[in-house]
Amino acid sequence: MKDDVLKLENQLCFSIYAASRSITKIYRPFLEPLGLTYPQYLVMLVLWEKERVTLKEMGVLLHLDSGTLTPLLKRLESSSLIKRERSKEDERILWVSITENGLDLKEQALNIPICVLNSINADFNLLYSLKQGLDQLLAGLNK
Repeated sequence: MKDDVLKLENQLCFSIYAASRSITKIYRPFLEPLGLTYPQYLVMLVLWEKERVTLKEMGVLLHLDSGTLTPLLKRLESSSLIKRERSKEDERILWVSITENGLDLKEQALNIPICVLNSINADFNLLYSLKQGLDQLLAGLNK
């Protein structure tokens, strides 16, 4: 009975991990025609919204450190979707900007969220409640 706490099926972290992997897998066929991986897609979502951010701001928004972001950004830059440049005022600041090619890709990505939503076999209200709950959980974890 007391060992129930160690059962895999009772682990919140495992349910979140497994759901995350499954959802990421659903994205794959929609992202492949755009030449993006799921983490690259997240970077592009930030830039489609803001167009220009610092590396630090990108890390905060995506909950990623610069060591994880840098390889992603290098690949996106080699694909001419983004541009990285050091601030002229402060060399420690790295600006990340979307390029015209990156903006053009946005049009092709507009249908992805609805395609993914349609691929998930769950009620929309349940998904909405789940997202709100996960946002609260994340906020509590980041205090």
